[in-house]
Amino acid sequence: MTDVLTWTIERRVELAERAELLRKELAGIDAEVARLEAAEVVFGQWAEATDGGRQPSHIVEPEPERVVVGPGAGGMRLVPDRTEGVGVEVLTPEYQRIMEIVAGASGPVMAKDVAISLGRETTPGKVEPVRGQLRKLSDRGWLARTGSGRYLPR
Repeated sequence: MTDVLTWTIERRVELAERAELLRKELAGIDAEVARLEAAEVVFGQWAEATDGGRQPSHIVEPEPERVVVGPGAGGMRLVPDRTEGVGVEVLTPEYQRIMEIVAGASGPVMAKDVAISLGRETTPGKVEPVRGQLRKLSDRGWLARTGSGRYLPR
């Protein structure tokens, strides 16, 4: 008699656990069905508005000839790697000015010197961006960096 009672309790627990798993699975399926229904509605509206894609959707797209592309746009580097036969004209005007300052100096220059030549204050907040620009020019082969943090033209 106790074997039947034990079996009944164990079976009820197993079925309750399985029912819980099935409820969770059903909830996930219901959520996916709801997403697909929403997608059908949106696609149906688009198809109705464009006659199944045969008419323009009136979505404004940029015209290629009007897109202005310059350094820093779309992943382009502001400071490209220096290659043989390429001059400073490929750099932005600010980087060209920095290159002129470094080239015109009588020896290695520090970021503070370049900041002064650019007409900036000598506060850390004004010198640090210049130091970053010099480092970028050095990393890309435009300038040589000495061990003391000074820069020379290559």
